[in-house]
Amino acid sequence: MSEMKPKPRHEALKPLGWLEGTWKTEAPGKGKFPTIKPFEYSEEISFTSVGQPILNYKSQTWNPESKAPMHFEVGFLKIVPNTNKLNFLLAHNFGVTTIEEGQVCDKEIILNSTSIERPTAGSKPPKVLKTKREIRLLSDDCLENVFYMATETNTELTEHLRTVYHRQKDC
Repeated sequence: MSEMKPKPRHEALKPLGWLEGTWKTEAPGKGKFPTIKPFEYSEEISFTSVGQPILNYKSQTWNPESKAPMHFEVGFLKIVPNTNKLNFLLAHNFGVTTIEEGQVCDKEIILNSTSIERPTAGSKPPKVLKTKREIRLLSDDCLENVFYMATETNTELTEHLRTVYHRQKDC
């Protein structure tokens, strides 16, 4: 089977057209949480149209100094046709799957977790209880993502990740 090529954007995706493409950090993203030491990471994300009311999503992070891989996730950002309502389904390389729901308004997306599942065997604590994600277009070529989470040891939603990406030009 050959690799899926980008298709013309589905009409329902018009409110998300600004998000489509590949985005990459120039300066490292910042990670923090009350229970861990602050850290930095580099990241590349992509949102790709396949002709459905869904954008395929892929994210890969790595250590900005050593270039060692850190985190990988894939998923689907789906818009409910004729609405601004979104579903974001994600699978993370450490075994967690999440469903986030929210909406797009102008050039901003706000999503809150509705489901966070992880295997019972081999999962390390603390368990993530809820998440919130804010994605906003700062300028035509600049995107910000702020990710919040609450865990069983820190039950208030707290900023965990803040990243600014720049749109990558097609070769």
